[in-house]
Amino acid sequence: MAEEVKLYGTWVSPFSHRIELALKLKGVPFEYIEEDLSNKSPELLKYNPVHKKIPVLVHNGKPIAESLVILEYIDETWKNNPILPQDPYQRAMVRFWAKFIDEKVLATGWKANFGEGKEREVAIEEFAEQMKFLENELNGKDFFGGETIGFLDIVGNLIAFWFPVRQEALGIEAFTQEKFPVLFKWIANITKIDLVNECRPPREKHLAFVKARIEGLQSAPK
Repeated sequence: MAEEVKLYGTWVSPFSHRIELALKLKGVPFEYIEEDLSNKSPELLKYNPVHKKIPVLVHNGKPIAESLVILEYIDETWKNNPILPQDPYQRAMVRFWAKFIDEKVLATGWKANFGEGKEREVAIEEFAEQMKFLENELNGKDFFGGETIGFLDIVGNLIAFWFPVRQEALGIEAFTQEKFPVLFKWIANITKIDLVNECRPPREKHLAFVKARIEGLQSAPK
């Protein structure tokens, strides 16, 4: 019996693109379903009734939600081309830094971009410190995964492709090659991988979308 794999996501979400990339790296055929988050489908609400968010992976009728959880599920289910290291300590460290990106870097980056006054100043300093932590973790490697792309490289997609687009839309320069040469070298390395480029939004379309969102936020009543 053929396996049925479906991915519910949106074209602009780094979280659903993570899952798309992991599946493609594993060579797993899947059906992609584009969700309209302003009018969520009954299937999405059925498969993720708790958070009602994308991404959701449905494997043979069984749904899995939350991108970090889905990535681990994919690696445990399809053993070829592993994205997590085999060593337990190294696996733990990868999980730590993945949570660091999603729970710390994402929130700080938002405040650095959209905060005001002192909050923004503090957030920009914190963001720089967090980026330096990640540069230290790369520690001369081509990828966070070592010689090949791995779990943390996939999770870091939002730093590589979403942060630069957002700051261009805002006209700011908090994340630059001069400030973070190690991370920009890593970005150059991952953009040499065809599958990585397949799993990112078209840049001009992405930029136009972000600019429209920012204009909407700025014009909204305070």
